[in-house]
Amino acid sequence: MPRAELTLTIPEEVWIGSLSRSFPDAEFRILAAVPGEESGVGLTEITADELVAILGQMDESEAVTSLEILQRWEDTALVQFETSDPLLLFPVQGSGIPLEMPFRLSDGEARWEITAPQERLSALGQQLEEFGIPFHVERVSQHVETEQLLTGSQLELIQAAVENGYYDTPRDCSLTELASEVGIAKSTCSETLHRAEEKIVKEFVEELG
Repeated sequence: MPRAELTLTIPEEVWIGSLSRSFPDAEFRILAAVPGEESGVGLTEITADELVAILGQMDESEAVTSLEILQRWEDTALVQFETSDPLLLFPVQGSGIPLEMPFRLSDGEARWEITAPQERLSALGQQLEEFGIPFHVERVSQHVETEQLLTGSQLELIQAAVENGYYDTPRDCSLTELASEVGIAKSTCSETLHRAEEKIVKEFVEELG
């Protein structure tokens, strides 16, 4: 299944965009977010030297209807808030994609990682454009769910093969050395690798199609 990494530029008129630009060195780690019909509730961890000023400006924002500091230590605070302007939640809600948490936000930019079918990713892009949120695709890769695709022994062997350089070019580990490393017969190692590779390749090609 495709996995995309996006960088979103939050419009200046959106309160969180304006706030993060006022304190460019601050980091907002969004831990949870729930959209409503006309509002949204979020849980964020804020880390900044100017923490008091950030919390004060956040509390004074007209778009923030409630603010509660759940925990605070040194230059970090755990904050739950409700906002009448949850702009970032509307595109994911409209495209039907669950937003992966946590995601980081700083200096007017948010970084998302999304795993979804191609048509859902396309719908997300359209939603972002409709809501006037510029974005840049940093990376798109094919994400294979190996934990579900492979058996436990197949997954362990594939991981050992990668760690020991079996798939490097040139190889740093032979089949015999790999079998010895994991404590199985060479023939068993070869057959298990072949079955695992077959599943991964077929899954990859099927997702591409």
